[in-house]
Order: sequence, then C-alpha cells, then structure tokens
Amino acid sequence: MHRRQALQLIAAAGVGAALPSQALRPHTHSQARLSPQDEAFLDDLERSGSLFFVEQCSPTNGQVLDRALWATDGKLDKRRMTSIAATGFGLSALSIADARGYLPHAKILEQVRRTLRFHANELPHEHGFYYHFNDIGTGARWSDVELSSIDTALLLCGVLTARAHFHKDTEIVDLATKIYNRVDWPWMLNGGDTFSMGWKPAEKGKPAGFLDARWAHYCELMMINLLALGSPTHPVDPATWSAWTRPRMHFDGFDYISSNDPIFVHQYSHAYFDFRGKRDAFTNYFDNSVIATKAHKAFCLGLGKPYTDDYWGISASDYEGGYSAWGGPGSQKPDPTPADIAKGFGPIDGSVVPNAAAGSLPFVPGDCLHVLRALKDEHGAKAWGRYGFCDAFHPQAGWYDTDVLGIDQGISLLMAENLRSAFVWETFAKNPEVGVALRRAGFAAV
Repeated sequence: MHRRQALQLIAAAGVGAALPSQALRPHTHSQARLSPQDEAFLDDLERSGSLFFVEQCSPTNGQVLDRALWATDGKLDKRRMTSIAATGFGLSALSIADARGYLPHAKILEQVRRTLRFHANELPHEHGFYYHFNDIGTGARWSDVELSSIDTALLLCGVLTARAHFHKDTEIVDLATKIYNRVDWPWMLNGGDTFSMGWKPAEKGKPAGFLDARWAHYCELMMINLLALGSPTHPVDPATWSAWTRPRMHFDGFDYISSNDPIFVHQYSHAYFDFRGKRDAFTNYFDNSVIATKAHKAFCLGLGKPYTDDYWGISASDYEGGYSAWGGPGSQKPDPTPADIAKGFGPIDGSVVPNAAAGSLPFVPGDCLHVLRALKDEHGAKAWGRYGFCDAFHPQAGWYDTDVLGIDQGISLLMAENLRSAFVWETFAKNPEVGVALRRAGFAAV
C-alpha cells in the first residue's frame, strides 16, 4: 500500500489530529462504572505517565530511555540506554496526551515527527527490524543485544497509533508508513512457521544468524503475527497464526490459555488490538485475559501475607535483587502438579508491581482499580512520584525502587486509557492493515 492510499484510508476513518480532553467519550463495551474518584485517579496516572515519555527521551531524535530515576525533577536521566519498545509506547502515550490535552499540541507534534524521522531515516536496522536497545545519542546498537522481533513490533504499534491519530500531518503518515512497510516479516520466519525472537550480526568470530528461540507458544507474540499478516508489502501466510501452540493453565478452578509466563503476556498485544467481542478458531482472547487476571490475583492472595485485596500483583519488573520476569501461577516443570503451579516462578519475595494490575485494568476493572488506589493511598510519596508509581516496592523490607521503566509506564498508561475511552483500541483500528490482519487470522464477531 502506497503512502497516498494509506493517507486516504486513514483520513476516511475520521481520526482527528487532536481532540480536547472532554471529547474522549467513556466507552460502552465494559461493565465498569467509573466513579469520579476512579476517573481522577486514572487521569493522574495517565498525566504522570505521559511526562516520562516527554522528559526521558532524546531532545534530538525522540528515542526513549529504557529506565530513569523515579525521584526526579524532570531532567533527562544520565543513563544512555534506550528501548525500542519504550519508544513505541512513547508514541502511543503522546497520542493519548494530545487527545487528553495534557501537553501543548505543537510540542507533541514536533516530538512525534522528530521520533519518526530518526527511526525512518537514521536508526540502524536490518530488513526493517531494530535492535532491542540503542545509545540515546547516536542510535548505535547497545553492547551485543539482538535485533528484536517483539520489541520492533511494540515500536510499530506505536508508529501506527501515531499515524492514525495524527493523520492530517502528511509527514507523519509518510514516515510511519515507510517504517512499517519496509519490515520484511518472512525474513524473520527464517524458513520456519513461527517467528525467531531475533537476529545478531557477525561479531567476535561468530557468523551472523538468527536466535534459536522462537515465538512458539501463546504470549505477547500475537502482535508480531498480526502485524505480519496485515503487511501490505511483506505479508506472511495465514497458516503462521495457527502454528504457535496454545497450552492451557489450570489453577484454582480457572482454566485458560497460558504458559509459564508473567501476567504481562496477557496484556501487551491487547493494548493495541481490540479482541473484545471477537474470536478466532481457538478462543476469545479478551475473555482469556480476564480469566488470567483473576487467576493471577487468586495466586497472589494464595501466597498469604503480605498479599491481600489491597496489595497484590507481580509481573516482570525490578525487585530488591535486580530484575526478574516473575509471577504466577506457573510452573517450570513439563507436567506440573497443582502444588507446583501454586508456587509460581521467579524470586517472589513479597514485592508488589503496580503495572501488573494497571496493565489488566480493562479486564478486571473493579479489582485492579481497588488495588491501585489502595497502593497509592497507603504508600503515598514513598511509592508515587512525578511519573506515578515507582516500578515495584516491598514495604515490609523497606525497599522502594529508585527507577521507573518505560515499558511498565507504557502498559499502565495505555490500558488505563482503554478502560476509560477505548482510545488506543479505536485509534489503532483506524489503520486499514489491522482489519486485514484480523480477517486473515480468522477472527469473527461473537
């Protein structure tokens, strides 16, 4: 699809370049009834989260830092490692901030243009895929990180969200379309029917090559497949949608598709693709995430103290000992017993991770809002600052994270807005490739 065709289709879809805050209507597809106090809390969470993506990015190329200090006066953190996924969340956050009127339209528009110019014309890539982490100044690959299929997909979701929201800006549409259309999806299949997790160039005497690990079971991978199915230039066969497995988890009466993964795997693709009211040949993925969130809460409460209705939720995040992709229910055994599943995985030490509940806000709004508001009310300035919650904390151990992470800020902000207005879902769906992808994957209304 050429840029002019994309521009015409997006314009016909009727997404405005900027909407005042009051123009965002509460969506009608959720059973949640948000109180004025709920709305005020979510607005504070989103407004604070948006600041991270404005302040913790390069003023010259728009790349967003992977992490930054939680206690900050708004100055750019001295660390130099950016995250391509955080930049994608940032483009989405800027679209929300524009729609909500959090920041001046001209300021946001210029940051979006700056970001897209750099990623379209200067940031190193291979076959359209980007490295996971890069230097904030030069864009050079960080250390020996991989060219990442999932992190590129998260960037693309942000690129397409910005393209649809700022569709009246021809430069944004041109650049966004260039970035998406040049991605060579069949190349990342590497001769298989599931996508490789990444690729590395030749280095230290080793030849260039793909990572052995593949996106082969249900998790956040859905966005990769759908972006590839909808590509107007390098599409993949629809059979790739059925090629990955959908293992089932059984825990405490809950039965759902999942594997030994943190709760975020049930959130990331859902931040952009609206799976409500539709299913493929296998399941309704929105309902599946509802069950997964309820099972995760039950798992946390089953661990006992300190986890309660006012304190639960763990996901890939910082903890006192470093960083871990942790959570539950889950098991590292091939044939786990119920006791194995109940143990979860990772160094579960009593920490709480706010983005675990924030990323599931549209799925179980009552429980997730309750715990998030309780965490803020109970821990106040120890856990909540300029950008909202710190990444994780463990009050019993006297530990509060000193950082916030871009991807964790991003999923929290986007899902809060989807609960309130479905803005990200509806804006992203204005891209004609999204409907093509869902049809090719076999989705139909239920």
